[in-house]
Amino acid sequence: MKDNLESERLLLRTLTEADAPRLFEIWSSPDVTKFMNIDPFTEVKQAADMIAFLNGLALENKAVRYAVIEKEADAIIGSCGFNELDYGQRKAEIGYDLDPAFWGKGYAPEAIGCLLAYAFGELGMNLIEAKVEPENVNSIKVLQKLRFTFAGTLSSGEDADSGPSSPPLNLYTRSRED
Repeated sequence: MKDNLESERLLLRTLTEADAPRLFEIWSSPDVTKFMNIDPFTEVKQAADMIAFLNGLALENKAVRYAVIEKEADAIIGSCGFNELDYGQRKAEIGYDLDPAFWGKGYAPEAIGCLLAYAFGELGMNLIEAKVEPENVNSIKVLQKLRFTFAGTLSSGEDADSGPSSPPLNLYTRSRED
C-alpha cells in the first residue's frame, strides 16, 4: 500500500500518531461527524485510538486512511481513504471528511480523485463504492461531480458497519469504465 498520494494542491499520506491533535479538532466537530458513524470526539486519545485502529487495518490490507494535507499551508485539512478493500471482488469503499473551513473549495473531489486513480491503477480495482446518508447533500454532489452513480438505498440492516438504529444509506458507485 502506498504511503503517499499527491495531487496539485494536496498530499495524502498515511496517518501517524502525531496527527491525533489535529484530527481530534476535525473529528470533534458536530458538523463533520453528523454524517459519519461516530459521535464527536471529546478527547485527543479518541483520535489517537482511531488512528491506531485504522493503521492496524492497513497492516492487514483491509483498509487505509490518509491525512489530507494542503500543500501550501502544510496543514492537515481532513482525512480520506479506503474503508474497505476487497481484492477478491476487486472493489473498494471510500470515505472522507474535511474541516468545515475547507468545504466548498474543491478539496474533497481532488482528494477522492487521488484515491480513484490509485484504486483503478495500481490496486487494480474495478468498482469503487461510497455510502452516504441521503441528507448529506454536499457529499452526494461531490460524488456526482466525480461521475459516481446512485445504485440504491441500503436499509440499516444491510450495511454491516452500521447498527440497527442507524439511518438508511444511499450507495453510490463508480466503475473503472465510468
